[in-house]
Amino acid sequence: MTDLTPLQDTAQALIELCIARGLTIATAESCTGGLIAGVLTEISGSSAVVDRGFVTYSNAAKADMLGVPKDLIERVGAVSQEVALAMAAGALAKSGADLAVAVTGIAGPTGGSAEKPVGLVHFGVMRRGRPARHAVHVFADRDRSGVRFSTVVEALALLREAATQEA
Repeated sequence: MTDLTPLQDTAQALIELCIARGLTIATAESCTGGLIAGVLTEISGSSAVVDRGFVTYSNAAKADMLGVPKDLIERVGAVSQEVALAMAAGALAKSGADLAVAVTGIAGPTGGSAEKPVGLVHFGVMRRGRPARHAVHVFADRDRSGVRFSTVVEALALLREAATQEA
């Protein structure tokens, strides 16, 4: 099980920043299975910021819940820049949130390949009215919990960056 306790201060700071700026958040999560939303909602007062979280572990869920085109997933694969960005766009479109972060990756220990190794995670982050941002990381030499924890750390950092963008 992934212990997110060390991230509570980071989550608290993000919640406070979003409250101060009047921003709300939606998450679209595959490899983290809801951990990003979970660490945010662990914070008292997070209901002022967290609009909703989409756990879209399967390809069908990505298509059904977020509107990610099935042909896009078939063409580039679920673990890709294009799908991460489509997930973030879908989270904004299906919510009233101002910010969205999406993650799709291979937490392992199985499922990796030479092209898409275990630990590969694509991130999509969007702020309403602004261009989307993509990040990619390979969290190598980590077990499943380590990949998931590192993914949550990066997602919180990306949300903070998006929240601090000037209008």
